[in-house]
Amino acid sequence: MATVLDLVHAAERQLAEAGVAFGHGTANAFDEAAWLVMWRLRLPLDDLDGVAAREVSSGSAAQVQALVDERIASRKPAAYLTKEAWLQGVSFYVDERAIVPRSFIAELIADGGIDPWLSEPSAAPGRPKQASAPSGGSEAHEVASVGAPFLRVLDLCTGNGSLAVLAAMAWPETAVDAADLSREALEVAAINVARHGLDGRIRLIESDGLAALPGPYDLILCNPPYVNAQSMAALPPEYRAEPALALAGGADGMDFVRRLLADAPARMSGEAVLVLEIGHERENFEAAFPRLEAVWLETSAGTDQVLLLTRDALAAASP
Repeated sequence: MATVLDLVHAAERQLAEAGVAFGHGTANAFDEAAWLVMWRLRLPLDDLDGVAAREVSSGSAAQVQALVDERIASRKPAAYLTKEAWLQGVSFYVDERAIVPRSFIAELIADGGIDPWLSEPSAAPGRPKQASAPSGGSEAHEVASVGAPFLRVLDLCTGNGSLAVLAAMAWPETAVDAADLSREALEVAAINVARHGLDGRIRLIESDGLAALPGPYDLILCNPPYVNAQSMAALPPEYRAEPALALAGGADGMDFVRRLLADAPARMSGEAVLVLEIGHERENFEAAFPRLEAVWLETSAGTDQVLLLTRDALAAASP
């Protein structure tokens, strides 16, 4: 009789041979295989070592194989098959109506990387008054270091609502607006808001960019569509299974970002900041906004994918 680990290794080989793409919660065939096997067997996803030697019945093994076969044949992200994704230790529902959550902004919420910018007015444009972020844990933390709690947070392009949920968990005194152009994505977000008991803290709003969002906000989080046209054309099937509306950013990836940065200052309070994710588009971003003083924030992906903009910096760079 096969063990759990036997099934993981068998699935790993099949996924690798099939050439499936990763990046929706896992980075390699072994991790993806472990996720599929453990989920199908209803075992804790973080305890492979503890159950590796457990024997699996032939019936359960067949169920695992069917899921692996579906992953290979459909080329859908595993999260769409399991209807579940994890971000900073928090579980979220997801399906094809929204992209699979994977924003690096989640790390900055969880580890306190944004907190110094929220505690008090900046000493100068582009510089926080505190030199370093408070220490944080691996999950969304409850901030105690913020001097005067800011009032309003916006998660723009919220998708399945994961960043809005993490923000509400991290900063309990805040009200969060979660906005998206896609009504279908907002339906998914509503599931997650309810699942985490945050209906009274998070408001879901259908909006084309900032059009339906007068503000003012003290913090805007945005993981927008930023994939440039050339990259969109080369995406593997797993990424093409996601809503193109949430990915495609035009010729240079900056179509949505241009509108956002033009409209944002009027929706920001005096000391507000905008935290923006742009993936691998830093070169295109800097070419599009050469006068803009951006602060690049460090995440596990490096210092090229997430940036912070103060309202003053945005105003100074406007025509």
